[in-house]
Amino acid sequence: MAPPLGPKGTRRDWLALQIPVGMALVGAAGWAPGAAVALPARTLAFPRDHGSHPELRTEWWYITGHVQADGQPWGFQLTFFRSRVDATQGLRSAFAAKQLLFAHAAITDVRGRRLLHDQRIARAGFGVAQASEADTRIRLQDWTLERSDAKSGTVDRESSRYTAHIAGSGFDMDLVFDSTQPLLLQGQQGLSRKGPEAEQASYYYSQPQLKVGGHLTVAGRRMAVMPATGRAWMDHEWSEALMHPDAQGWDWIGMNLHDGSALTAFRLRRADGTALWAGGSFRAPGQPAQIFDAQAVAFTPLRVWVSPASGARYPVQWRVQTPVGSFEVSAVLDNQELDSNGSTGAIYWEGLSDLADRTGRSVGRGYLEMTGYAKPLRL
Repeated sequence: MAPPLGPKGTRRDWLALQIPVGMALVGAAGWAPGAAVALPARTLAFPRDHGSHPELRTEWWYITGHVQADGQPWGFQLTFFRSRVDATQGLRSAFAAKQLLFAHAAITDVRGRRLLHDQRIARAGFGVAQASEADTRIRLQDWTLERSDAKSGTVDRESSRYTAHIAGSGFDMDLVFDSTQPLLLQGQQGLSRKGPEAEQASYYYSQPQLKVGGHLTVAGRRMAVMPATGRAWMDHEWSEALMHPDAQGWDWIGMNLHDGSALTAFRLRRADGTALWAGGSFRAPGQPAQIFDAQAVAFTPLRVWVSPASGARYPVQWRVQTPVGSFEVSAVLDNQELDSNGSTGAIYWEGLSDLADRTGRSVGRGYLEMTGYAKPLRL
């Protein structure tokens, strides 16, 4: 049986997309006419670089966060992906699937100890799916994400407002995210290495400490987000060849600290669990970002949860060593595994997590992402 695509996806849609989806995912792993070349260092330009970059193979816009609504805590995640289909780039037909758009969304019901999630997939065009090149304006069926300038009449890197509408299966998100800090350019001014070879890199920036407003709807109950009760994190990343052939997957954290700081740490992992590459950043309020070298970040698993659905073994508690200190990351809920076989084909863990310092004191909250544990990730 074909995996469901949610209320707007049908079995016919899914079957029609199987060939182009396979081309996109395999193509991103190496079916292109030539080998990938290293991305050039360049100055990111906004609002243009908030938009889509269809000349590169893989791209995503990713927002995670936590709020209080109806007197209880909730986590949320929404991600829009774009994938270039290499095998169709030379075709002239308007029906050729040259770009595919995918989306994942999830709500962590902390009190109810459950994860709600859904997914979408469509080829770009025909008014069904589109990612603007001018700014963040993405539509995928009935799901949308759009950026605007929060300060009327200005185009500056500190004034973004993101508006998201997600109508999922059993939940809806109508959320607004406002910048409270400047963009955080990851890596070397936005060029982030992801492996030992120069071509394994991405253009990458974050918007941490986003203020959150709007509504969540769960099981038909519409709940207003309580003001000043949470924070969100936004990542936008695009690349030609993100992963080294030996990389099985990655572990990543994006944490908003209670004092307004922002912490990122990641590692790409071999099949035996050892680190192939690592990195990250830290920025205190009003200070320049400190970028971490690959040798300066270490992830040590402390506790493992085994998924009853996939059998994957996920470390849901970590010690993360960075140049600004040692931290402990702990999942708020163990079962935050997402099965996206109906869209990107990956099974991964993406969940609300707490951050503590060496003394055990809570210093932040954000999201932990772990890929490649159920099966190798291929991008």
